[in-house]
Amino acid sequence: CMNYMLPGSYAWGNFSVLAVGIWAIVQRDSLDAIVMFLTGLLLTVLTDIIHFSVFYPAHDRLSDTSRFSMGMAILSLLLKPLSCALVYRMYRERGGE
Repeated sequence: CMNYMLPGSYAWGNFSVLAVGIWAIVQRDSLDAIVMFLTGLLLTVLTDIIHFSVFYPAHDRLSDTSRFSMGMAILSLLLKPLSCALVYRMYRERGGE
């Protein structure tokens, strides 16, 4: 993410969802915050797939740092369904239907 291989929209999207997630965790009584966080996570899964498919460089242009950066971004994408499941569990605990 921070190796400038992906556009700024990738970082802005993920960091803004992270900020909404912090807000959702801090405000334990807010159902809207957790819904916004879950929606943001689901949306970033879609946008991450699009970013990777459009901006992934050719194999001969990858340095070790770039390969590590893209690997961590892909690992983040792979862990997002688990995060969505945990956030949905928090939603159900707060009284969501």
